[in-house]
Amino acid sequence: MYVFVLLLSNWLQYSGDTVTNKNPEQHSDAYRLVWCDEFNYNGTPDTLKWKFENGFKRNNEAQWYQQENALCNGMYLVITGKKETKPNPNYIAGSNNWKLNRATVEYTSASVVMKKEHAFQYGKVEVRAKIDAQTGLWPAIWTLGVSGEWPSNGEVDIMEYYDDKILANYAHAGKKQFQAVWDGASVKLDSLGGKKWADEFHVWTLDWDENQMKIYVDGLLLNEVDINSTINQSDGRNPFRQPHYLLLNLAMGGNRGGSLENTKLPSQYIIDYVRIYQKN
Repeated sequence: MYVFVLLLSNWLQYSGDTVTNKNPEQHSDAYRLVWCDEFNYNGTPDTLKWKFENGFKRNNEAQWYQQENALCNGMYLVITGKKETKPNPNYIAGSNNWKLNRATVEYTSASVVMKKEHAFQYGKVEVRAKIDAQTGLWPAIWTLGVSGEWPSNGEVDIMEYYDDKILANYAHAGKKQFQAVWDGASVKLDSLGGKKWADEFHVWTLDWDENQMKIYVDGLLLNEVDINSTINQSDGRNPFRQPHYLLLNLAMGGNRGGSLENTKLPSQYIIDYVRIYQKN
């Protein structure tokens, strides 16, 4: 179940290329900051907070994930998708596994993953970011639960972009292994303002408590779910009543991203900050 509600004051506060508030302590009195990364340093993202996926990972995606495609420039975390040819070190001729039967890597990108020791349960997650809304690209802000294989651990897509849409999704487990029950919502990019909108920074928010989750962009409610209804059919557990950790990645091609034939590369997915708050 979802509705689209525009909260004008939040929209004006968060949208556009206005100067960001780099003092995360300034927030509602109802919340306290418990974890953040402002990315206001140079080089590799803080390895005390983040780790990095490596190789071909999921969804038949075209990109090879590597740490060097994620760099901080003193203000932002920049994840760069590139056209880059290199040998696939895991190549096995004749393999039926898509991760192994590609002799070469043709595209590279990065996936930055919160270390599980920083996983959080309930509260408010805010990520200010700017996407490159091109066909072929699949940037995301998402979470996974710390316990269980996918999707019994639960997935929250705070933001995905592909097929000219912004998506906000929840997934828990169906009866069969690796079968997900999805509660998804999307809004056409054109209805938000098209390329002009996509060329600006926006704030994606997850509000999470014991009974519900709500996903917003700039105060616009995209999707909400009643957690009392998200019981795994496979094991009877509720994956949204356990800690989750955050992933920031730029996927390319694959099952959703689309053709990369006309995608202009390199492409940058830019993250200004990640902030996690909990109620006082």
